[in-house]
Amino acid sequence: MGKYFGTDGFRGEANENLTFEHAIETGRFLGWYYGERLNKKAKVVIGKDTRRSSYMFEYALCTGLMASGADAYIMHVTTTPSVAYITRVDDFDCGIMISASHNPYYDNGIKLLNGNGEKMDDETIAMVEDYLDGAFEIPIAHRHDIGRTVDYVAGRNRYTGYLISMSKYSFKNVKVGLDVANGSAWQIARSVFDALGAKTYVMSDEPDGYNINTDCGSTHIEHLQKFVVEKGLDIGFAYDGDADRCLCVDEKGNVVTGDHILYIYATYMKKRGKLLNNTVVTTIMSNFGLYKAFDKAGIDYVKTKVGDRYVYEEMSAHGHRIGGEQSGHIIFSKYATTGDGILTSLKLMEVMLAKEKPMSELAAEMVFYPQELQNVRVKSKPAVMADPDVQQAVSAVSEALGDTGRVLVRESGTEPVIRVMVEAETDAICKQYADQIVQVIKEKGHLE
Repeated sequence: MGKYFGTDGFRGEANENLTFEHAIETGRFLGWYYGERLNKKAKVVIGKDTRRSSYMFEYALCTGLMASGADAYIMHVTTTPSVAYITRVDDFDCGIMISASHNPYYDNGIKLLNGNGEKMDDETIAMVEDYLDGAFEIPIAHRHDIGRTVDYVAGRNRYTGYLISMSKYSFKNVKVGLDVANGSAWQIARSVFDALGAKTYVMSDEPDGYNINTDCGSTHIEHLQKFVVEKGLDIGFAYDGDADRCLCVDEKGNVVTGDHILYIYATYMKKRGKLLNNTVVTTIMSNFGLYKAFDKAGIDYVKTKVGDRYVYEEMSAHGHRIGGEQSGHIIFSKYATTGDGILTSLKLMEVMLAKEKPMSELAAEMVFYPQELQNVRVKSKPAVMADPDVQQAVSAVSEALGDTGRVLVRESGTEPVIRVMVEAETDAICKQYADQIVQVIKEKGHLE
């Protein structure tokens, strides 16, 4: 991670540690880097979520791009995976998504994608940061070289059509609930499910600039659980603010996590001879139960650092077809370069319809170990991780658990947060040991 950019872009509170000046200068760099530096006119596509500040950052980025001579193609409110898809298929030099994903409305972020629709490489990000810090100057465009903006809602529509084409089955008479988190998916998701014939029931679909992720979406899935049961639905899907992740709710109201999704689709692929390398890419946060289920199914797995960029890098390097995170970032490398919440929903629908089984039955094949995850806001993440007393507390818990569970303490890649996770045989044991570690963090004065 750099000074400004973390594992998932440049994030921060709007006009506090992520300002409109940062957006203008980022646009200036990208317009020059992909344009005049190569003696050409750069083409950059931009999408945004529904946060109020996303409009400010959109115009600021466009200003910087045009000032450096680039043309900015605006997709308006759309999803992160749609920007990745359009960047790749429509031959843009790079793509930009304005979103802070699952964070509250007052935060925002700038995600950069290369011409292949992949997260920007570290070398280019380092150059962006150097420019933001004034390490070098770049020229301003003049006269006919000044760039322009182009309305590119057609790109969003093209992506919607692509998603519809992904389904092998009609969804006719299937009752589907969607929690679109008052975010990026609020227009696209319903269009896709309606087009495929589902009886679609949508919640959290009235964005006002301030209610994105507020008590809704994949981070507050309890509302979809209730919605599915009360409406008598067959299945439900919840997305986050930029719709690059998806969690599921079965017909009984039970949560189907990203780990369940990996298991369900990987075993479906294996049975059809489609699981290349017989391997699934996971992160260190995946549940014990997933690995036990994979062992039973004869499926190999790889563990990466937390972050869908690391999952994708591992998949790309070794040709694996499926990977993801417990949080619902699922990557199907044959179809996408990023996690795609709506695509994930379609793939789960495919398995359910192909096997003619309810989601509760499909998910029951993987037994989920109890898990406690506590997110602790701190002054300095490195200081916590280097504290010998914290390290001792973690070691003590690990020794106490032995082979009956595990403990993981790590830094968030996008927030000033330390994540403390414990898995064990019971919820009570998980909470006891997680509390034990968090208490040491508090006593040492690390809290923000």
